[in-house]
Amino acid sequence: MSKLNTITGLVAAAALASTFSGTVLAHGDVVPQAVDTEGLTPLGEEWADTNPYRDSDDFDRAVEIGASAYNQNCARCHGLDAISGGIAPDLRYLTADYDGDEWYKYRVINGAVRDGAVYMPKMADTLSQEALWAIRSWLETKYVEE
Repeated sequence: MSKLNTITGLVAAAALASTFSGTVLAHGDVVPQAVDTEGLTPLGEEWADTNPYRDSDDFDRAVEIGASAYNQNCARCHGLDAISGGIAPDLRYLTADYDGDEWYKYRVINGAVRDGAVYMPKMADTLSQEALWAIRSWLETKYVEE
């Protein structure tokens, strides 16, 4: 290969790398993935104050759906198997009670924005209450005491 072709190739590679590096390495916009909640009791439009699947016959199905939904929608920030690498809160420490549910519900509905930067999207704008409580149900199986 001639020097000109080599230089041209390197310049083209550098241009492509600089163009896409921000896209590949940045957290950036993340599109939530649909969650199939078939088999769970429908919850309606009004949000429950506590996890409605926790003490119900739907709990096992909710955990199954929640595991998949978490991996598709939450793991990229909150970590695989809910073990955070420090970028986002470690959700294993949320207690399976009113306080934990209140914090979780607030965050999935309102998201988190600091200085105009979105740290967590408003997941309830895209995912159903059933899907989000299913994720919460799965998280409860990962609980770790502090």
